[in-house]
Amino acid sequence: MQEPLLGAEAPDYDTFPEKPPPSPGERTRVGATQNKRVFLATFAAVLGNFSFGYGLVYTSPVIPALEHSLDPDLSLTKTQASWFGSVFTLGAAAGGLSAMVLNDLLGRKLSIMFSAVPSAAGYALMAGARGLWMLLLGRTLTGFAGGLTAACIPVYVSEIATPGVRGALGATPQLMAVFGSLSLYALGLLLPWRWLAVAGEGPVLVMILLLSFMPNSPRFLLSRGRDSEAMRALAWLRGADTDIRWEFEQIQDNVRRQSSRMSWAEARDPHMYRPILIALLMRFLQQLTGITPILVYLQSIFDSTAVLLPPKDDAAIVGAVRLLSVLIAALTMDLAGRKILLFVSAAIMFAANLTLGLYVHFGPKHLTPNSTMSLEGMPLGGTEQPLATPTSYITLVPLLATMLFIMGYAMGWGPITWLLMSEILPLRARGVASGLCVLVSWLTAFALTKSFLLVVVRTS
Repeated sequence: MQEPLLGAEAPDYDTFPEKPPPSPGERTRVGATQNKRVFLATFAAVLGNFSFGYGLVYTSPVIPALEHSLDPDLSLTKTQASWFGSVFTLGAAAGGLSAMVLNDLLGRKLSIMFSAVPSAAGYALMAGARGLWMLLLGRTLTGFAGGLTAACIPVYVSEIATPGVRGALGATPQLMAVFGSLSLYALGLLLPWRWLAVAGEGPVLVMILLLSFMPNSPRFLLSRGRDSEAMRALAWLRGADTDIRWEFEQIQDNVRRQSSRMSWAEARDPHMYRPILIALLMRFLQQLTGITPILVYLQSIFDSTAVLLPPKDDAAIVGAVRLLSVLIAALTMDLAGRKILLFVSAAIMFAANLTLGLYVHFGPKHLTPNSTMSLEGMPLGGTEQPLATPTSYITLVPLLATMLFIMGYAMGWGPITWLLMSEILPLRARGVASGLCVLVSWLTAFALTKSFLLVVVRTS
């Protein structure tokens, strides 16, 4: 998920002005009353991130249900299930790349509102699916909407927020995406798979309704020469009694400094291409941790593993832990260096995955629903590895290992890769580099998500 652009101190890297005006008489003070409008506009926008997180993990409870569907047109094989789970990432890659054009063509707000069209259509197709093609098309459309919002919303939020709350509001896109995933896991305990798609329409409709009353980004309006409209938008966001002249002038100056783009000659400069290569490598390695397949197939993973609790409950618990981990990481990330956190995060994820792998290979076997032998009637010594029983607490290992993995990811490789992008990429290269990072990230996620179920089947 994209994080908002956070500028470093150097002029070549500064994205948005953070310092107050030098003269105390010119200082603009924005109180809580004025910030309420910023909070409202932010909430309206990040509902798109909620839908993104909801749509990303939609397949977690749905694939197990469809694999046992009595309808032959909807009963999924492992290959079909792998496409259903992974095609979202292809849509997200297309949506992220489209954001590079739509952000400047339509503006931040209208781009977010535009994402409601493919999102609503995608959920409608999945809710009324009568065949695999409807499921795949619906999944692709929701992925496109998710990739578009993940790229547009952080920019919109960072451009409307005041310096005093920009850092806090900058964390809301990621938090809302995680909350959307948790909501899907929780609703999966109560609703059948078609109604889960219907429920996904709700946040989309609320988002487009609220955003229709919100202003566009003042920075975008200034970049289009619509100065008077930009002034009105900034006045609405800051409040009628706030002196916005200094901030308006700072945004104008910032727009002028970022008007030029990187040339091919500049791209050969090590100061340009080295940060881009580092950012691309970080995005590749972030997806290589396996976070996307785990989230997409979370319930399927628990279904195929001997676990103490029902797989749906395990998935909901992991979703709650993920939300808590992101909150903790947002509060503590600046207490340690970026590099240290990356090493610690990787070590935790490695230990968690190793534990889960050893458990699956050597631990108790999963009793499939088709088994005709009851646990009580199984003869002693009948197998080398006994079937797991409901009272065997060793079957908590998959849940605990997955929780540990999620916590490790949230404290390092999840947020820091996006933060480093904003800190190391020069402004003139940021547009191109962000598009390349989106492409590398989602194509890597597609390769892993598409192959995950097939590899599991071959090795089981």
